[in-house]
Order: sequence, then structure tokens, then C-alpha cells
Amino acid sequence: MTELPLPTVTPLTEPYWQGLAEGELRHQVCATCGNTWLPGREECPRCLSEDVSWSPSSGRGRIISWVVYHHASHPAFADRVPYNVAVVELDEGARLITNILGDPEGLAIDRPVQLRIEEEQGVSIPRFVLV
Repeated sequence: MTELPLPTVTPLTEPYWQGLAEGELRHQVCATCGNTWLPGREECPRCLSEDVSWSPSSGRGRIISWVVYHHASHPAFADRVPYNVAVVELDEGARLITNILGDPEGLAIDRPVQLRIEEEQGVSIPRFVLV
């Protein structure tokens, strides 16, 4: 098996990856306008304020979109096909690209999901299950 591509942890993204390692999904929040987002940025994508912080999420959300791949986009995923890639909007408003575990037949827009953190090659990865 080919090794999976691993994320590059930077000072900006370290709170995100550290939170996952501790069992918590964190998103950024703007103190100026209240916007929430992922992935991490130096400033709010809505108002450009630099008064931002990391906050824990509830781990609950809903499916915004998804695709099921039947051809691996990278050799490391060849033994996982078919697999899905989904956009989940957290209850707090931030969105992230992830996978939904379980039967892909149950995937649907607005379907509620719950966080499940899994470890891949020593890295904690946020994935979701249908609820």
C-alpha cells in the first residue's frame, strides 16, 4: 500500500490538528462579526478582521454535498474505492471537506451527521457518520 499524503502542520493550523489529537474538532471564529470557518486563516474571510480565535465545535452538522469516487485520485486510495468525499456544514456554520463513514446509499443533502475522529498513519482525521 502506498502511504497517504499527510497534512502539513503550520503555526496557523496547529490548533486544528492538536484539537483533533485531543478528540475535539476546532473551527475559527471572528470576534468582530461572529463568522465561523475552516480551514484556518489569518483573518476573517467575511470582514477581514484579524481578531480571530479557535473554538471547539459540537461535532454535529449536515451534509451540503458529496461525490462517490470509483477511481482512486491517488494510489494510496486504490484499496478504498468506492469512497466518498463530502462537504459538511457544522452546526456552528463552518464547513469542511471530509468523508462520511458507512453505507453511501444513505447520503443526502441536509442529512445530519456526527463527528468521528479516526487515526491514519499517526494523524487524527475528522470523519462523520450519519445520524
